[in-house]
Amino acid sequence: MQLFTVIVEYLSDYTLRTIALGAATLGVVSGVLGAYAVLRRQSLVGDAMSHAALPGVVLAFMLTGLKSPPVLMAGAAVSGIAGVLLLILVTRTTRIKEDSTLGIVLSVFFGVGLLLLTWLQHSPDARQAGLTTFLFGQAATLVARDVMVMAIFGGAALLVVALLWKEFKLLSFDRDFGASLGLPMQALEVVLTALLVVAIVIGLQAVGVVLMSALVVAPAAAARQWTDRLGVMVLLAALFGATAGVGGTILSGLGRGLATGPVIVLVAGALVVLSLLLAPGRGLIWRGRRPRLLAAPTMSVTYPAEGQS
Repeated sequence: MQLFTVIVEYLSDYTLRTIALGAATLGVVSGVLGAYAVLRRQSLVGDAMSHAALPGVVLAFMLTGLKSPPVLMAGAAVSGIAGVLLLILVTRTTRIKEDSTLGIVLSVFFGVGLLLLTWLQHSPDARQAGLTTFLFGQAATLVARDVMVMAIFGGAALLVVALLWKEFKLLSFDRDFGASLGLPMQALEVVLTALLVVAIVIGLQAVGVVLMSALVVAPAAAARQWTDRLGVMVLLAALFGATAGVGGTILSGLGRGLATGPVIVLVAGALVVLSLLLAPGRGLIWRGRRPRLLAAPTMSVTYPAEGQS
């Protein structure tokens, strides 16, 4: 009861409530879009895009001199999309496999971003202070305006997912059948990838480029253990993402000095572990009990022979 009182007191604080709302928004958006990445076996694409967004953040500041979230998010989006396009180009025009290309794109873009950050740190321009927080995020700096921007872009991404629900479902499970129906599967793949970029971009300030990929994959991976239906999985992924965001915010507030972004990721990881253990049908505990249930003796009923009472 005392813990519940402490949590209520923390959530009554305006700053913590704002951070929790922003983290929940991020968790819902990343969970929904991460479900498609997990189903399409493209979890590492999110990792590559989050790292590829770093040079875009730095270049946006260098070109505009502004550190406002919309400007930096726009730069991150352009850089992330450029990384995805480069990934597609290299994969389709060379013999390099996709996993190797992902490693190359991730390393090169992230290296360029770190190089630009290092150069800015040695420049006399004091306005660049704070850009390094995009590496690991700094959720404590979220204000109501930032949450509003996250809600607008995230809500727009979710609206597109709802409008193209059937098309994205075909893209995830049977791309060839969708193509046979005349659907532009290549264009749909680009749209879905762009939406994933949106989810990553809106989370850079809170979680950072290094940890954002975990928030995309973890809620979806946890949700996959509980169901075989896409609709249920998407809803569960959104719920797990929001739970990780709010839970991580509360825990980081209760433990003085804990960074919010890493704690959010740890909560998401804990949800994955619990799902792997407890999910019915797929959970390790359930699978361990199944042989014993099957081997349990069954009660037999013997009927009296004809003419016997």
